[in-house]
Amino acid sequence: MQHNSCGTGNFLLGMTAGMMAGAALGAVMAPSSRQVKRAAHRAAKRVNDMVDHLADSMDF
Repeated sequence: MQHNSCGTGNFLLGMTAGMMAGAALGAVMAPSSRQVKRAAHRAAKRVNDMVDHLADSMDF
């Protein structure tokens, strides 16, 4: 059986390439700040609506 010492180096090179590709893909697919702000605004509105509904149900 022959021992291949380059296996670890190839593994690290492949892992690094995969991480770089994942980071590049993540940067391309990341939502814009406008989309994040819009989603946060919608979530805050839903929470306010639920609090209002709960307060009405409890007769506050």
